[in-house]
Amino acid sequence: MIQSRSSPSVHTATSRHPPGGLSLAVLPLMVLLLAVLSGCAGVGATPAAGNGNGNGNGNGNGTKPAGAITVFAAASLKQAFTELARTFEAQYPGTTVTLSFAGSSDLASQISQGAPADVFASADTANMKKVQDAGLADGTPEDFATNTLAIAVPPGNPAGVASLKDLARPGIKLVTCASQVPCGAAAAKVAAAAGLTLNPVSEENAVTDVLGKVASGEADAGLVYGTDIKAAGTRVAGIQFPESGSAVNTYPVVGVAGGRNKPTAQAFVDLVTGPEGQRVLAAAGFGPANAGSGSK
Repeated sequence: MIQSRSSPSVHTATSRHPPGGLSLAVLPLMVLLLAVLSGCAGVGATPAAGNGNGNGNGNGNGTKPAGAITVFAAASLKQAFTELARTFEAQYPGTTVTLSFAGSSDLASQISQGAPADVFASADTANMKKVQDAGLADGTPEDFATNTLAIAVPPGNPAGVASLKDLARPGIKLVTCASQVPCGAAAAKVAAAAGLTLNPVSEENAVTDVLGKVASGEADAGLVYGTDIKAAGTRVAGIQFPESGSAVNTYPVVGVAGGRNKPTAQAFVDLVTGPEGQRVLAAAGFGPANAGSGSK
């Protein structure tokens, strides 16, 4: 916004020959010149305002992101958020993004207990609601992605798992997430939809732990997100199953009310929900936010 300053007062002399030998004819020209110079002096550079999607020079309120933020994110977001953190730091020199990945339920508990976080990205709406109910969400969470389960098996699939029904076979060593973790809640939901009773030999606190047991050969199969299988490459093989559509997890993100760097936190949220964030998430295998209703 261009600001103008009021022109300085100029007093004309009452004598025909004012001090300094200036004629009265010159004085009007001086007044005009001073007014023009004063108006020009009010023209200055204004702060660059952002475009609200993490791709401008600021975060939508004219404040350029700076300093450090800590992002708590669901374990399934590790690959995508690691890339987005690098993008953010390159886009805003002088910023630092520290990423902390774990099960969404663990992250929500840590935030409730006062852990220093600036942004929280959950793999479901249920754990985000815990943060909201505790008054720790800085604004309204924004949905930014969806995800569904798939079956992970070791390379070569030695147990011959081919469907969700096979996970209930006697002798199958199945690993799932614990029920309070979004991937565990989704596993229970798809099993119920298929009329199956699953008896996992182990329940883990994060989807990455399930994947690790399958990759190491400790388990015959594990229920994880399709994005985790894609990120694992040749470490595991993936099997899709139609019942997965009965449990679509919606991922919300929000700044944390107790965060120390709210402008920069909001700029990171804008990046995640904006075009570049959506491109990275889609490349990692996530679906768009409007593809599901979330885990309640």
